[in-house]
Amino acid sequence: MAAAGPASPAPAGPAIREYALALGFDAVGFAPAASRLEVRRNLREFLAEGRYGDMGWLAAHEARRSSPDALWPEARTVIALAVSYGPAGDPLDLLSKKERGAVSVYARTARDYHDVIKRKLKRLARWLVESHGGAVKVFVDTAPVMEKPAAETAGLGWQGKHTNLVSRRYGSWLFLGEVFTTLALQPDEPHEDRCGSCRACLDVCPTDAFTAPYRLDPRRCISYLTIEHKGPIPHEFRRAMGNRIYGCDDCLAVCPWNKFAARASEPELLPRIELTAPKLADLAGIDDAGFREVFAGSPIKRTGRNRFLRNVLIAVGNSADERLVPTARRALDDPAPLVRGAAVWALGELLPEPEFDELRRKRLPAETDSSVRCEWTYEEPSASSRR
Repeated sequence: MAAAGPASPAPAGPAIREYALALGFDAVGFAPAASRLEVRRNLREFLAEGRYGDMGWLAAHEARRSSPDALWPEARTVIALAVSYGPAGDPLDLLSKKERGAVSVYARTARDYHDVIKRKLKRLARWLVESHGGAVKVFVDTAPVMEKPAAETAGLGWQGKHTNLVSRRYGSWLFLGEVFTTLALQPDEPHEDRCGSCRACLDVCPTDAFTAPYRLDPRRCISYLTIEHKGPIPHEFRRAMGNRIYGCDDCLAVCPWNKFAARASEPELLPRIELTAPKLADLAGIDDAGFREVFAGSPIKRTGRNRFLRNVLIAVGNSADERLVPTARRALDDPAPLVRGAAVWALGELLPEPEFDELRRKRLPAETDSSVRCEWTYEEPSASSRR
């Protein structure tokens, strides 16, 4: 966003904070447009170890991601903002309903949070330029910005042992966004870590994705596997996924600080009823047009129909519900190998061994895709499969 004339003296933080809160942000803080040495070191280590998996965009912009002033040299201050999306109930309750899919709380919203937050950020940025001058840029998970360290430095909370931001007032359910400005504003004090000896988030992880406190290996994380990972889900994680079909809330849901979490109040961030506890049988047969229609305006749409159905069929296999066998059988004829392979695994979990062996005898000779053939023969599909 272009500057509106010469910059005036830096505005008082309280005025900016007041306006941002009036726009519907729940927390506001100010930080210098520079990162801490520890943050840069952690990023370098994360990338060197290849923990980004299929998220190549993380490695592609290391220099710009390393610090706000590397992304935009003219920036002097980062205004960090947060909006609560706290759920009305415990999202872990859905994990026992095996015939239904569990969608991460952040993705159940009526409208994609990127759109909602960016609209608010633009209104704040426009007011800031018109009222106080300077130049601004806005970001919400759409550029190489290390949002959680920025929010921590700005005093919004601290990065907990699960690596997500934790607020004493709002818990772990927070959408983050930033306004970079050329104005030099008085920074807030960084928040001290208050995790103490608690290990709840580490111990609850279904796939042991935390190799140590404050250290996540995304390649083992169900959120990464169901959203970012492009190929077949590695066998070692499939049963641990349960009925989680998009993301995972376990480590957030058990955080004791969530007893202070505020329920989402922004109407567009309230849950869509069809995403609260969808039936697996209703999702497993959806075609591409239906997928685009159902998930229009949802972050789920960006994952794509094939990866989403892969997740749904893994959940079907974990359901122990023989009534879902016809659903999985129909998916054997899906044009996408990624979907067919997941259907094979689901049937292997649901059918008695003799019945599955007979099905394999009939189906395997006609299957031309190597990754699907691996599923029929109990082999780990190649990591190079990306269909």
